[in-house]
Amino acid sequence: MGWRTVVVTQHAKISYSGRKIIVQTNNETHQIPIDDIQILLVETTQAVLTVPAITELSKSGAKIIFSGRDGNPTCEVVEQYPGNRSVVSMQNQFAWSLDLKESAWTEVVGAKIAMQIQVAKLLDKEILDLELEAQKLERGDQSNREAVIARKYFQLIFGNKFSRSDFSAINAALNYGYSLLLSAVNREIVCNGSLTQLGIHHHNTTNDFNLGSDLMEPFRPVIDYWVAHQKMTDLTPDVKFGLIELLNLELNYNNQTMILRNALTRHVQNCLNFMNDSKDNLTVKVEMIHEVPNNAIISNV
Repeated sequence: MGWRTVVVTQHAKISYSGRKIIVQTNNETHQIPIDDIQILLVETTQAVLTVPAITELSKSGAKIIFSGRDGNPTCEVVEQYPGNRSVVSMQNQFAWSLDLKESAWTEVVGAKIAMQIQVAKLLDKEILDLELEAQKLERGDQSNREAVIARKYFQLIFGNKFSRSDFSAINAALNYGYSLLLSAVNREIVCNGSLTQLGIHHHNTTNDFNLGSDLMEPFRPVIDYWVAHQKMTDLTPDVKFGLIELLNLELNYNNQTMILRNALTRHVQNCLNFMNDSKDNLTVKVEMIHEVPNNAIISNV
């Protein structure tokens, strides 16, 4: 399992040789063991990526993400036939009952709301209104408390005039961070042999990542927390690198301290195990540690 995020930001050729990814720029050549790579983020439209490199990265379980001219992630490579995907696992996923889906979604959205309240509290905001709304959460969130709380939460931490539909640096950073988070979750889903298209709550027919959109929810406030601390006027490379480094942020998941990328691995496994064999209750508890480590391991090319 890879642990390294490699970011390509300039004109380069990315190829494969001897279990290594070779990144050749105008000035230098980088060689990275393929087994070290968890995510390859191509941040430029002036890079060439060879077919052997794509194939070997996919076989190793690495996620390849491409950004457009505006710098936002636009697409990703998902392995078509992961070795652990079988007809049985797909049949199990298609057979997930409505009751199981509602149970899982209640736990997931409850964890997200709890994280939003914690983030607002860490930012010294008044959280009573959010807490009162959270008490109204029903099984399957039939009354859509998630949307009600989200609207109040974003205005609480970013200002009363803030809207998620605005064209602003804040929204650009949030969207960028969410896209990276979604890609990381999708990678774990595929590695566990499941289909990203079949969600437990999201069911958009044009969304290939409905399940990823579901399971990432408790971790989205991590992005919000980081963005709320920044003073930005544009989605600069420094902002992007900061968001990428959040994959190495320490937090508590189900009362154990681990970095975000490892928490995502554990979380996806727990959720899929529950959906496929619900002998035990699903527990999702995410807590921020009010400290941002500065030793994230990132390779910027």
